[in-house]
Amino acid sequence: PADERAELVRKFQAEQADFFLISLKAGGTGLTLTAANYVIIADPWWNPAVEDQAADRVYRIGQKNPVTVYRMMTAGTVEEKVVAMHVHKRKLAEDVLSGANTSAISLETLLSLFEA
Repeated sequence: PADERAELVRKFQAEQADFFLISLKAGGTGLTLTAANYVIIADPWWNPAVEDQAADRVYRIGQKNPVTVYRMMTAGTVEEKVVAMHVHKRKLAEDVLSGANTSAISLETLLSLFEA
């Protein structure tokens, strides 16, 4: 419930809790957690912007601590492929937004994003 969530956030912000565990989905829904100084993403999502938005919950007005973001994954897993896809998606987004020649993206590179 919203009231319970607000109370949990208040306690964390008042340093009455050592950690605050949330899902990526919850991290993208308006939380402000400026009492945090570590963010650990243990299950990467296919959309890197969602992870960034969740981590940004601690980079709000009022943050006084340095913040460290850890992204964890295990080699040889689907998560490793998801993180590799993040690299391609970020590069593509940068190229499109900067007006770079996106025709440099090969068909092979594009198809590799969909390989199992």
